[in-house]
Order: sequence, then structure tokens, then C-alpha cells
Amino acid sequence: MLRSLFSFIRFYIFWLLFFALTRVVFEIYFHAKLQGATFADILKTYLYGIRMDASATAYIAIIPLLIFTINWLSGNKKHIHPIWLKIYTWFCLFCISLIAVVDLGIFAEWGAKVNFRAFDTLYNSPAESMSSTASSPIVLNLTIMAGLFVAGALLSNYIIDYRFKKPAENTGSKVLWSVLLTGLNFIILRGTLTPDPINQSAGYFSDNQLLDLSAQNTEWNLFNNIFENLRKPYNPYLFLPPNDAKKLVAEAFKTPKDTTIHILTTDKPNVVIIQLESFTADLIESLGGEKGDAPNFEKFIKEGVLFHNIYSAGDRTDKGLIAILSGFPSQAIRTIVVDTTKQRKLPSLITDFKSAGYTTSYFYGGSADYMSFDTYMHDHHIDQIIDRHTMRESEIGSTWGAFDNVLLNKHVAYLNKQTKPFFSLLQTSTNHEPFVLPVKGHFKGKDVADRFRSTAWFTDSCLNAYFEQAKKQAWYKNTLFILVADHGHRLPKSTAGAFSPQKYHIPLLFMGDVLKPEYKGTIVNKLGNQIDIAATLLAQVNMPAQKFGWSKNLLNPYAPAFAFYDWDNGFGFMTPEQAVSYDNQGRRMIYVKNKNADKAVTEKTLLTGKAFMQQIFTEYLAY
Repeated sequence: MLRSLFSFIRFYIFWLLFFALTRVVFEIYFHAKLQGATFADILKTYLYGIRMDASATAYIAIIPLLIFTINWLSGNKKHIHPIWLKIYTWFCLFCISLIAVVDLGIFAEWGAKVNFRAFDTLYNSPAESMSSTASSPIVLNLTIMAGLFVAGALLSNYIIDYRFKKPAENTGSKVLWSVLLTGLNFIILRGTLTPDPINQSAGYFSDNQLLDLSAQNTEWNLFNNIFENLRKPYNPYLFLPPNDAKKLVAEAFKTPKDTTIHILTTDKPNVVIIQLESFTADLIESLGGEKGDAPNFEKFIKEGVLFHNIYSAGDRTDKGLIAILSGFPSQAIRTIVVDTTKQRKLPSLITDFKSAGYTTSYFYGGSADYMSFDTYMHDHHIDQIIDRHTMRESEIGSTWGAFDNVLLNKHVAYLNKQTKPFFSLLQTSTNHEPFVLPVKGHFKGKDVADRFRSTAWFTDSCLNAYFEQAKKQAWYKNTLFILVADHGHRLPKSTAGAFSPQKYHIPLLFMGDVLKPEYKGTIVNKLGNQIDIAATLLAQVNMPAQKFGWSKNLLNPYAPAFAFYDWDNGFGFMTPEQAVSYDNQGRRMIYVKNKNADKAVTEKTLLTGKAFMQQIFTEYLAY
């Protein structure tokens, strides 16, 4: 029987080595982000990761262990042919190699490990999802995948006992050894002898998030995340007693006086919101970004009111759309827009302006059914949707649909035909992976950062042409334009992680002839968020904003200053005094802006952020 135990151990050793190999690949691939980490730090990713690797191995071992046990206890004298274990091993190798390579692309773009959201997005919008990864080095990644598979297959021939034969034992011994092996595998699977099984926090040991994420077993983390998302919804962010969380959020929104600075010449302007794809603040010189990436935006700033300290609700377009139109924060691991029964209960600027006598429209160069955007629009009674399905085939220039110049030209032509006040949302898409253009890129470089700069520069030039054309139309003088990004981006600088406020810093600009002359060129420094657009806009047009409970008026001098953002299973909260980010997997702060701040200030900031995350998810579940 000892041979069967040794075979069991050899099977485990192989998978532990292979998981270590995938970790080596991850760390080499992102070696630039590991600058400053010592050899001892990197070694710890293997030491702290081994429990999750062993747990993942125990899951893989379930099927061969089950087949062996049933065959052995049945008294069948025939040995199990080695080809079956070899096929099973190779199948697992292929899947793990594939997941490991997908993880490289996901982490490069999102700053997070591959998770349920990636596959959910692929299921809902396969074409767009494939376009999102097109900027990844496909040949290199396929080579890595093939290399992992071949290395694993060759290594398995030396380590795994494929020719294992059942030991001759009496029935009592068979039962005893079967129970022993099964029990041992179950203990390893749980990763502990305590009542609570292993979780992602087992791999956390460093202040460097990349080291912590490297220690995670990618496959274990993925399937745990899928299970958590497919099980009956529950709130994973229960940090405080419910009433305490609700009270803290209410205190944060407390406003001594309900008033506003009126910056418009009329209380019934046309409203055009232009949602700019990935137009991070790092593209805008006036916001601390690079010079020359969006030169026309600097000209727009001189003609408008710039909100200097605005942060996106999350890191995806689906979260940005809801934040802008419904004033509802991102839910981290969930996205309410794809849940019809929930999103239709949200308030919406579309509904409010339609009720006020406005015609409403949504323009998008891609497919409006992306992430069920069209369902949201119809449920909130949009009058008109213009997307790639309403355009000629010759107008579709990329996998995402029409380029921004085509879309913006169509928008002007459409607005020229409107006779009533209009509310229109236009969503650009050219500044999105795979960063392709209908013209030669403005920046010479071929790397992904320069391709991103070129698509942003193109969108900026299209906006300039759009406004030059719009200024010639009769409706322009009575139109308020709101320019805002759907979310930030790691590019062009590639210095901000998923937890960094820099990644979520975005432009928000009110502009147009409808602005009072004395406010043109004004900069508003109040700290805020995408979700604050609803209350700010509605106050300008004398419409009630009470339904938008998460939105505050940025032009109310008495309104509090704060911003909240989140990503997959983590959140950040910012005040003028402090900013923190919290990783819910590691259950700890991973970013503190002002390290010299009073400890009580930092703790209050974190506690308020926890209350926000908890209350947001509580309300999401209640819809």
C-alpha cells in the first residue's frame, strides 16, 4: 500500500511544481512591476502560495482518486490503463496553461487576476471582449501557453506514476486506506483543520500588491470567484452593523445648506453628455497629464467649467454608464446594468428629462446591446437609439463599430432635426483596445502606449471638428455639453495599479454658449465622482434630485467633498485630508496617500469607505 501512497505524493509534487512554473511565468512577464522587490520577497510568493497550490491540486486529484477508489473497492482485478490518467493530466494542463495566459492579458489591462467578470463579459459580448484583448501580444502569449503545456507534459512523464498498479489488500485494508487517502485529500483541499476553509487571504504577505497577487493560485482564485458569483447573491462586504453603515453614509452626505451656484443662462437648455472612452486624466495636461495627447481639450477647458478632482465610479464602461445616468455607484464584483429586474428600478436622467418634455437619444458607434445597454435605455423610455445596427456597413470601421468622427457627424445631423429641447448621450469608442484608426496615428511609436495616445488624439480632434460644426447650428447657443470619461485607464503612463486613485482620475467639463460668460474658464476643485453629475446637472435646470441619493451637487459650496471608487473586490475612499484603498481579499489597506496624517483620520476614512461599500451592495441586493 505504501506504493499507492507514494504515487499519491508524486501526483501532488508534479502539480505543485507546475503551479510554481506558472507563477515564474507571471513574475517574469510583469518583472518591470516588481522593481524594488528583493529575492526574498519573490521567494515568499512561493512559500505563501503553496497552500493554495496544494488546495488546487487536491481539487484536480478528486477524479483520479475517485476512479481508483471505486475500482479498487469493487474487486475488479483489471488495472486502470495509464492512458486515462495521462489524458486527464494533459486536459488539466491545457486548461491551466490557457487560464494562465488569459490571466496575463487580463492583469495587464485590468490590474486584477482573471475572474468571473472576464467570462461573463465574454458571454454577454464576445466580439467586444475579443477586441479588448487585441492589444495583447497574441503570438507571445500563445507561445507561452504552448511552452507551459509542453513543459508540463514532459515533466509529468518523469514525476507522475502513470503505470500505477493496485496493491493486493484485503477488504478491511482497502477501506481503511481509501478513507485515509480521501480524508487527507479533503484536508489539503480545505487548506486547514479549522472550521473556516482556506481563502484568498492565505497568499497575502506584502505591501506590494503584485507580490500578493502573484502568490495567489490563479485557477483556485478563478473558480472560487465563479462560485461566489453564481451562488445565491449575498453581501460580501459586511464590515459593520447595518444601522452603523447606513448612519456613516448619511453623515458623509450631510449638507448644511441646499443651494447652488447657477452657471447657466437658462434653466431649460438642451443637454448633450459625451461619454469619452478611457479618457483618463493622464491625457489632459490641465489635470496633471501629458502634454500634447489631447490639445483641443485644453481649448475646451478655457470655454467651460472644469471639475478638477473627479474620479470614476469604477474601471469599466458598464459601471461608468450607470454612474453617469443613474447616479448609482459601482458594485465592485457585480454590474447592475445586466440585471434587468434591478436596473429598471434605478432612477435615470433619461426618464427625468423625458418627463420634463425633452426628446431623448443614445448614440454609440458599437452595438447598443453590449452589456445590455439597450435594455437599460428602453426600460428608461429612451426615444431613439443610434448604433452600428442603424448604420450602413461602409460606416463600420473597426470591431467596435463606427469611428468617432462618423458617430459625431451623425450626431450633429440628428440634432439638426430636433424641434423640442433634447437630452442626448453620446458614447465614443475609438480610444479602446485594440487602438486602431482610420488614419495614420499622430504618435510614431508602435507600442501600446503610443497607440493609445494616438487614438485619444484622434478622438480629441474629432471633438474639435464636432464643436466647430455644432457652433454653426441654431441649437448650439442653447446647449449644455458635458464631457466626461467613462473610466480612467492604466495607459498611457502604466504607473497606476487597480488600487491607485490615479487610475480613476478623469475629466469632467461643462461647456457651451449656455454658460454665463463669467464662469467660462472656471476650475472647480471640489473632490467628487461621476455619480455627482446627476445632482449637479439637475440643480442647474431646477429639477428635483432626491431620487439620486448617492449623488451630490458639486456646485453647492456647502456640499461635502469626497470620492468613492471600487474595482474587483476592493475599494478606495478619498477626502481632502486622506485617501485609502482597501483590498477585500487580503482584508487590509493597500494604499494610504498621506502617510503622515493623524491615525484617527486614516481610520475614519477607511471606516467610511467600508460603510459605503457595504451600503452600496446592500442597496444593490434590495433593488
